[in-house]
Amino acid sequence: METQLGFAHFLGQTDFVGKLVLVVLFVMSIATWYLILSKSIQITFARSRSRRFLQRFWAAGGLSEVHEGIHRDGTNDPFSDLAHEALSAVEQHAHRTSVRLIDAGTADDYLTRALRRSIARSTARLESGLTVLASVSSSAPFIGLFGTVWGIYHALLAIGVSGQGTLDKVAGPVGEALVMTALGLAVAIPAVLAYNAFVRANRVVLAELDSFAHDIFAFVSTGARAGGVRAAVSVPSSAGEPQTARAGA
Repeated sequence: METQLGFAHFLGQTDFVGKLVLVVLFVMSIATWYLILSKSIQITFARSRSRRFLQRFWAAGGLSEVHEGIHRDGTNDPFSDLAHEALSAVEQHAHRTSVRLIDAGTADDYLTRALRRSIARSTARLESGLTVLASVSSSAPFIGLFGTVWGIYHALLAIGVSGQGTLDKVAGPVGEALVMTALGLAVAIPAVLAYNAFVRANRVVLAELDSFAHDIFAFVSTGARAGGVRAAVSVPSSAGEPQTARAGA
């Protein structure tokens, strides 16, 4: 009776190591597609929210209006978070009551540290999951190749024990084992493409964020905006009356 060869036959003949390789590739594939879908949705919504915030920011009459809008709508994108950190830094530095290490330096120094913390936090959020994609893309082909080598080894051992070394007896098991290499490539290719796409998208966002940080620093530290009109952040004073806080003043 002729044995029906195929992937199902390979699964039936493989041992624990072969099945473990398949499980590892399956888990890698699930993790890859989860990250692809989740980060694609995250990037799409973040771009939309960032676009809306930047439109409101550049249309605002001054930094006080931006400050009020952020308190009203919250921070849900890297650009609004950066603006919130900058304006909060001005407020905190103006109201500092003690000389602590975190408050050391001029108002511009304090503002610079706040902007750097915000950019570092946004960078960490944008790059979350990329390590997994990089690991999958680099290791999945080798894991699949290991499964192929292990399958061929056991197939050749079985053929040697049976004493039937004809081509039809060798080609079938070897061909079945090569499926493992194909599975490894099938897992790695989407991970590579997704990793490159996300890295490029993050690079664009971070470049725009860095440029926006320079604008924020200039506006807050000099109290100037486009057209030479003075802008300021209105913060409550200790006496409960509004006062104007400008970094570098």
